[in-house]
Amino acid sequence: MKRLFEPRSIAVFGASANAAKIGYRIVENLQIGGYEGTIIPINPKGGEVLGLPMVSSLDGADVDIDVAVVAIPARFVFDAVVECGRKGVKHVVIISSGFSEIGNLDEENRIVDEARKYGMRILGPNVFGVYSDVASMNATFGPSGILPGHVAIVTQSGALGIAMIGKTAAESLGLSAVVSVGNKSDVDEADLLEYLGRDDRTRVILLYIEGVKNGDRLEQTLRWVTRRKHVVVIKSGRSKRGAMAAASHTGSLAGADEVFDAVMKQCGALRAESVQDAFHWVQYLATAPTPDGKDAVIVTNGGGIGVMATDACEKHDVALFDDQKCLHDAFAPVMPDFGSSKNPVDLTGQASADDYQKALDAALVEPRMHSVIALYCETALFDTEQFGELLRETYARYQEKKPIVFTLFGGAKIEALVRELRAEGIPVFANVYEAVSCLGVLYRSWRVHRAPALDPSAPALPTAPIREILAEAGREGRGFLLADEAAAVAKSLGMTMPRSTVAGNLRDAVEAAETIGYPVVLKVVSKDIIHKSDAGGVALDLESKDEVIDAYQAILRSCRAYKRDAKIEGVEVAEMVRSGVEIIIGARQDPSFGPTVMAGLGGIYVEVMKDVAFRAAPVDRAMALQMLAELRSFPLLLGVRGEARKDMDAVADVIVTLSHLVDQCRELTDIEINPLVAYDLGDGAMAVDVRILFQNTEEVR
Repeated sequence: MKRLFEPRSIAVFGASANAAKIGYRIVENLQIGGYEGTIIPINPKGGEVLGLPMVSSLDGADVDIDVAVVAIPARFVFDAVVECGRKGVKHVVIISSGFSEIGNLDEENRIVDEARKYGMRILGPNVFGVYSDVASMNATFGPSGILPGHVAIVTQSGALGIAMIGKTAAESLGLSAVVSVGNKSDVDEADLLEYLGRDDRTRVILLYIEGVKNGDRLEQTLRWVTRRKHVVVIKSGRSKRGAMAAASHTGSLAGADEVFDAVMKQCGALRAESVQDAFHWVQYLATAPTPDGKDAVIVTNGGGIGVMATDACEKHDVALFDDQKCLHDAFAPVMPDFGSSKNPVDLTGQASADDYQKALDAALVEPRMHSVIALYCETALFDTEQFGELLRETYARYQEKKPIVFTLFGGAKIEALVRELRAEGIPVFANVYEAVSCLGVLYRSWRVHRAPALDPSAPALPTAPIREILAEAGREGRGFLLADEAAAVAKSLGMTMPRSTVAGNLRDAVEAAETIGYPVVLKVVSKDIIHKSDAGGVALDLESKDEVIDAYQAILRSCRAYKRDAKIEGVEVAEMVRSGVEIIIGARQDPSFGPTVMAGLGGIYVEVMKDVAFRAAPVDRAMALQMLAELRSFPLLLGVRGEARKDMDAVADVIVTLSHLVDQCRELTDIEINPLVAYDLGDGAMAVDVRILFQNTEEVR
């Protein structure tokens, strides 16, 4: 990617002397931006653009070309790509639209296939271009006059990206790079992160994503990038209708938002709900120093706004310093009458500007206070102009030492001061929640940087015999395993399962129940019935021979009524599992992120409660335990109303095992254990019901 961001020469297909054309705008932006490399405008008609002679083709260029920007009608793009390949161009940036975003996927694939013959990379199609501060290169048709800085923007939406460039100027936000990825036919976010993650100029990366194609690679790249840089993500397509709109706009699928959200958290990326939040975050993260610890202190002259800040800290996971002796020692000497040195430190409405400055200085020099939230409500005792100078001086002292955010609340003069200070790059907000959210994401990123890396070791799984079971089922034309086959897979993975056997008739079912011992469970075995409970194919807690006979006959009647043509191989007879906490563990191939794993509250109400946590697979023990801790039902595992703590390590082991299995055997499309019954600490867990689906090919490998 280095030559994309630091090209020595740029060719512009579609360059034009007509100022209304995109090709003219790109050449103009390159010149205005101060690009010092060679610019080769290309137009079959020849002529001149902005003092540069236009050549009819790349054959007329006497220098090697690093980047070619293509802004011509879609029907001519393939020929231009061929021309670039023959010339040895490194990167082709296709501005032109009219490809997969309108259903013309074949032509887009044809272009990429041709480029690969020459080892050439394609950015786009359907992009607005590339900006790189290090090369003073604005190869876009967006606004000129981009401010240099430390934030890189990668956006899938061209129009939104251009608007974001304009907003950066309005917000005085400096950029190190801007890249539009469009249809992502070749170069995608992961490719660009490989460069930006190592770029010393870039401190914060902002991603706008509509759909994810190679999610497993994106996830792996984000893992190491977020340990070095702050990464903020905006993802559209959260709602079902929004996801449909994203697909029609870019030709990519948005995927399940729950999975995306979980994977971003897993990778350490900071997901913003809105563009405004994202801009506040990246602007703050680009300049904020790294905190030395987790404890923040609130300094305020208003009790009400101090309480609001306390609420905001809880919402955004900002820890408040609570050493009362230290707080008293630090602030009592500078505290006016009627003030409080508790956190929030309340200077009261009688505080002067001098009192305010002394309190903030006290927080700065106290090493056990790691960050500061400074709040101000307008009073008659403050001169607004004087207060502005106080904040400038305070921020200058804090800037390299401790994170600080300001909230100013008042009338027109205060609102004007907020705008003025923000234009100077000072983190001042009119809303306390906006201020605290910025500090909150700084701490989230700080925790990611300090967290231990994922354990790379993988368990040795019996993949060969598992693949043989899949192959045998595949030869029968099935894409799923029967109960006994799924049980064999689970047992080979070391999971504890109820004793069971499949009975082909009523007599065998009764004999199996007598052998296993009462109480028992009956479950239908049919390749045509996947969800047994829905079909009335399950009977629980059968205590006698007569109950087994009645249940067996009832199951057959219900299943035949549910699906008349269902082929019923028999009924599984299994021991009745003693009660515990029911968990669901699932693993599947996600359309966007590949192997993923899920854990949640199990049983028959899982789809109603939807108390689940997702991760990209594989995960380690620590990550598996973190998934369980995220569940609303987690207290059940800790033990409630005198119950003992459950064996969470045993549950975590199952999560880890399935996550590695679905990663190592990509033909497995879905694995579900529901329920996995968690017993008291030390007693393990039992996989009661296992369902396995796989991609049936002629030869399962």
